[in-house]
Amino acid sequence: MLRQTLAGLALLFAAAVPAASHAAQPPIYGAYYPGGSAERYPVSHIPADRLTHLFYAFSTIEAGRCTVGAEAPANFAALAELKKAHPHLRTLISIGGWGAGGFSDAALTEASRKRLVDSCMALFFEKYAGSFDGVDIDWEFPVSGGPSELAHRPQDRANMTKLAQAFRVALDARGRKRDQPMLLTAALAAGRLQTDGPYDAAASYDLPALAKVFDFINLMSYDMGTGFSAVSTFNAPLHEVPADPLEPELRRWNNVAGAVQYYREHGVPADKLVLGVPFYGRGFKVTGDAPDGLYQAYSAPADAGDWRVIKARYLDQPGWTKYWQPQAQSPWLYNVAEKIFISYEDPRSIGLRAQFAREQGLAGVFMWELTGDDEQASLLNAMLAPWHKARVGD
Repeated sequence: MLRQTLAGLALLFAAAVPAASHAAQPPIYGAYYPGGSAERYPVSHIPADRLTHLFYAFSTIEAGRCTVGAEAPANFAALAELKKAHPHLRTLISIGGWGAGGFSDAALTEASRKRLVDSCMALFFEKYAGSFDGVDIDWEFPVSGGPSELAHRPQDRANMTKLAQAFRVALDARGRKRDQPMLLTAALAAGRLQTDGPYDAAASYDLPALAKVFDFINLMSYDMGTGFSAVSTFNAPLHEVPADPLEPELRRWNNVAGAVQYYREHGVPADKLVLGVPFYGRGFKVTGDAPDGLYQAYSAPADAGDWRVIKARYLDQPGWTKYWQPQAQSPWLYNVAEKIFISYEDPRSIGLRAQFAREQGLAGVFMWELTGDDEQASLLNAMLAPWHKARVGD
């Protein structure tokens, strides 16, 4: 639970560890920002006045310690300046991401956990003091589901909790020293198909325990239709689609509403969940003959790109037809000549997901990722609109 009390966009942050009170809080408007995109999309261009939380992606783990890329020092300095101009903005360093190894080994023992936590605290809150207010853990995934070449163990599930608790203790101690509580969050999966086939987040994470440790959880309510899927399908369907050929027990949870329900049934309160929306698409090279390309066999994934690319290259272009699925509440594009299927989200579908998050009493919304929007910030506008309307009584 959030433990900070500040004016305006501030969040409530209780001092106890790991318990937290469920007081009312302003909504979270979060954005992941990939540091590698800084040349195209500089830190100074981040719309900090419209966000409450920014997650810098990524730090990775090498030899059991936190590391960053060569671009990081300049980006971190720019983040510090951004925070000075927008004091309400809470910035977190996100550790991990898809394909990032090192977690299983680093979380294995008390000594290895201390080594990792100490290295992260020294790097991000001493060497780069002033750039960050907390840590976001993006371990994809404990136990199973991540890239097969990465180390994983049955004890990862318990060790994830121990690692989170170690970060919690260190961050709270640091927060007391600077008289401003610090944040600990995580990005957790929703998609039911991963590297090893059917995937269950509760097998990777002790969700009730983590809900008590983290200030909030960024629910990655996307990547539900990927190269692990059997057919061309939606990246982030809002509701279950009965026509989806996925097995019913998987299909039940493999949608945004189902994922939220699953996490709530497994011990994560609604006000600890921040709903993720994708600013990118997923494509498939279809081999089936359906005229709209949906739920067809495919030979390989196709590069779809992010929203700005989809809007420029495919939307309203010759050969491409746009469709809308009423249960998924999502659009898709299909080129019948090239047999390319693209699932994506547009301002309409992003707005519907944000509205769903507000109606469900969730803590807020975030996107992966900020630099995928168009120059008009069409998706960011849509993501924020339901919350702003609610605040003015519309």
